[in-house]
Amino acid sequence: MIGLAGYKVLHILGALFLFTALGGLLLASRAGVQSGASRKTAGMTHGIALIIILVSGFGALAQIGLSNPGIWPLWLWLKVALWLAFGGVIVLIRRSPGSATALWWVLPILGAATAYLALYKPTF
Repeated sequence: MIGLAGYKVLHILGALFLFTALGGLLLASRAGVQSGASRKTAGMTHGIALIIILVSGFGALAQIGLSNPGIWPLWLWLKVALWLAFGGVIVLIRRSPGSATALWWVLPILGAATAYLALYKPTF
């Protein structure tokens, strides 16, 4: 069985893969690449990373006693919303290559906001 520390390491690994994939997709979008093995690899990495983040996140929540969504604090709901945004941004990258430059700067800031929520668990 994986402990809390193991889930945290997997969660961070998932985030690293997520941002690697998003960076590759953003660069491909800026270069006008719409298909090919590299874009496909980045897209698959994006999906795998999201699954790793989801599974390890729920594993960690079970370890700290927050497995019931009915008792989730606001910081956790915000993390779920950001996870959904990171999942859906791949559509924006594909359909709006002009947004790639802005997303290059916005996505890491959203990642930092996600990390802040996880580390400090603010009460609103």
